Amino acid sequence: MKPNYQLSPELLNNRTQFSAPFFQRFTLRHDRAPLQLNTHISKNYLFPTFYGDVSCAIGVFLCDYQKAQALLPHPEMKPVAMPKGRALVTFSCYQYKQVLGMAPYNEIAMTIPVMVGAAVNVPVLPMIVPGFKKFGFYVFHMPVTSEENRIRGQQIWGLPKAVETVEIAEDSQFSTTQAYDGEDKPYFTLRVPTQGKATAFDVSSNLYSLRDNRLLQSPTHFKGTFRVNKYLSRLWQKGGDDPKMLILGKGPRAQMLKSLDIDPQPFQFRYAATMNACFDLPNVDYVAPVGLR
Repeated sequence: MKPNYQLSPELLNNRTQFSAPFFQRFTLRHDRAPLQLNTHISKNYLFPTFYGDVSCAIGVFLCDYQKAQALLPHPEMKPVAMPKGRALVTFSCYQYKQVLGMAPYNEIAMTIPVMVGAAVNVPVLPMIVPGFKKFGFYVFHMPVTSEENRIRGQQIWGLPKAVETVEIAEDSQFSTTQAYDGEDKPYFTLRVPTQGKATAFDVSSNLYSLRDNRLLQSPTHFKGTFRVNKYLSRLWQKGGDDPKMLILGKGPRAQMLKSLDIDPQPFQFRYAATMNACFDLPNVDYVAPVGLR
């Protein structure tokens, strides 16, 4: 999908698209004030933002722990520790076909699973056992095809969104996502199998982001059936042939990703042809640990 820089003055009237039971869990409300998109346009969005009929392809890879730590903005924020001095990096690729009040768009959430303000950084378990209250995902880069969504993401949540071309193609074997830099060359390519063990997910988690030098925690929820492929032997192994499931090109974006020393062998893949999701405003009761840098 090519970037969409248009800012319409009206909210899209599509609330009737979100009648599934998942969406009935949430009470829609407005923020404290409309969001000023530019000097002429402001919009009074409803929250949480609903996403319907979302295709989602996720790749989880192991990377160097210290290099992942270097990307985090807060000393009390630690990557979830994995064996052999490693952490995890996740790439979540979305086709948002229905968005409450907005036109469809594509997006990639590049995140590091983290524990925030935890007395002990428990290894591995926060990724596989629910209930760790201080667990979440820190977003370090977020390509998106919508200028309106970039503005929203930066001003409301402080998310590092950048308008880029994000192409997502699917066939019987793979969902392939490519993000392009300013020279229209792919710096990021991810192939996720569309086949695997059918697994139902109904997940609530937190995204962490930085806005005005303040750490924010924002709830995110999704429900769907994913095709899952796990490669747990990678916990104890390093090296091996590159299966070319993650391909990094050239340029500053690619260099940022290469700096993480990502293991080319995948740790886990998830794919859903369709799911429902929502993303809420920052938690007003959240108090970040001291020591923000």
